[in-house]
Amino acid sequence: MKIVANDYQPKEVFKILREWTELTQEEFAKELGYKTYHSIKQIERGVNSYSFEKLLKIANKHNFIITIEKK
Repeated sequence: MKIVANDYQPKEVFKILREWTELTQEEFAKELGYKTYHSIKQIERGVNSYSFEKLLKIANKHNFIITIEKK
């Protein structure tokens, strides 16, 4: 699968990646070092944000490729 992240809001990208991992919000939270799934829920709602470091952690753990391309 492939998405163009520019076409999505950050909260949507995060949710898509979690769904691709086939993990629940609770499982994903544990994997990323959050105490509860509430943090994941808040990110997916757009209330909280996530860092590029978190994005890289997800990508490396689940063999996702992050590509930045100049138009």
